[in-house]
Amino acid sequence: MGSKSSIMLQDEEIEAIQNETGFSRNQIVRLYSRYTSLDKGRNGFLSREDFLRIPELAINPLGDRIVHAFFQENNDDVNFKQFMRVLARFRPIKSRDKDIVSPLNSREEKLRFAFKMYDLDGDNKIAREELLAVLHMMVGANISEEQLGSIADRTIAEADEDNDNMISFEEFTKAMDRVDVEQKMSIRFLN
Repeated sequence: MGSKSSIMLQDEEIEAIQNETGFSRNQIVRLYSRYTSLDKGRNGFLSREDFLRIPELAINPLGDRIVHAFFQENNDDVNFKQFMRVLARFRPIKSRDKDIVSPLNSREEKLRFAFKMYDLDGDNKIAREELLAVLHMMVGANISEEQLGSIADRTIAEADEDNDNMISFEEFTKAMDRVDVEQKMSIRFLN
């Protein structure tokens, strides 16, 4: 019949999560099962250590930054609703369900999420040092310091409209204007 995890998730909770995130009932139940399998403390919350055990995150050069994003609302542990809110930003938007786009899955929210990957100190600006740190995470030692510096300088020069040598969210949004963020920031979830 149903799995233990689907029994623990109440219909009202599923409906509330559906309305907020746009995930289907089946996706929510299956993601809840995955969530509970990650919950090694069996306390209904995921810790940073639980996330770091996810193989896809362990091999992702930005895995630590992605994990950090789950802890924006709460610095200690993440409950299932918080988990689903973050995942909603990666829910693909199909042309047939454009009318059920969740606010969490909007272009602006996807861009905010991406911006936070670069804004390491949380001051709502991307400085050269932050950009360099993220570039290092992504490419490791495959590119020289001079090349990385050149990429960072060029990126800031192209995006920085107010000449403060940093990239604000508004400048980031304009720089990403021609990027298909909806597709690039999508993960195929359990169907």
